Amino acid sequence: MTDANEPETEVETAAAEPEAVAEATVETAPDPHAFDDAHATVSARFDAALGDAILERASVFGIPLFRVDRNAWRRAAEVAKTVCECDYLSFVAGIDWMPAPRESDDGSGDTSSPAQPQETTYGTGGSDGRFQVFARVQSTSHPWGLILKADVDEVGLLAQSWVPVYAGADWHERECWEMYGIVFEGHPALRHLYLPSDFEGHPLRKDFPLLSRTVKPWPGLVDVEPMPGDDADAEGAALGAGEATS
Repeated sequence: MTDANEPETEVETAAAEPEAVAEATVETAPDPHAFDDAHATVSARFDAALGDAILERASVFGIPLFRVDRNAWRRAAEVAKTVCECDYLSFVAGIDWMPAPRESDDGSGDTSSPAQPQETTYGTGGSDGRFQVFARVQSTSHPWGLILKADVDEVGLLAQSWVPVYAGADWHERECWEMYGIVFEGHPALRHLYLPSDFEGHPLRKDFPLLSRTVKPWPGLVDVEPMPGDDADAEGAALGAGEATS
C-alpha cells in the first residue's frame, strides 16, 4: 500500500500535466480586441474631447472605433487630427448595409461562403440606417490610430466634408459620392473620377442593377469552348450507342 503522506509519483504528475496546461492556456488567452497602452490613451483623449457626440464605442482588434453623431462628423476629424495627433488620413469611404437583392426566383447564384445575408445586419458600432461614412486615421508620431463612423440621412444623403481638415479627403469623398451618392457638404468640387459625367446611378449601392447578374447567375459562369476533337468524340459515342440499340 502507498502511504497517504507519500508524494505523488512522476507518472501521476505527468498524467495530470496536460489538463493543467490546457486550463492555463484557456485562462491566459489574450483578448484580440483589447487596447494596448497607446490605444487606451488615444481612446481616452477622443472620448473626453467629443463627449456626448459619441453614439457608440467599440474596439476592432485593438483599434478604437467610434460612431459619432452625423452633425459632429467634421468635429470628429478635427479632434482626431489635433487632440489625438492622428495626422495621416488613410481613407474615407461609404457603406450600404442593404442586403443584396435576389436576381431570380431561385436566388442570385451566390456561391460565396458564407452566403450573403438576406436580412439587414450592421457591423461593429451599429447604425441607425442604411448608409454610413467611415474613415481610418493614424498618427505618424505615435503608435495609434482610430476608426470613425457616422450615419448618413437616407433622405438628403448629406455628410460633412473632411477636406477642410484633411486635404487628402478630396479624392476619397469624390469616389464615395460617385459610387454611393453621398453628398459631402463643404467639398470644393464633387465631380466624377471613373464614370462618364452623364452616368446615371451609383454602382456600389446594393440595389444598383448589374446586367451580368441578370443574364448569368452571380458571380457569372464562363462559357468554355470545347477542345478540338471533343465534338467528334461526342458524335462517335452517339453513333455507337445507336448501333448497339438497333
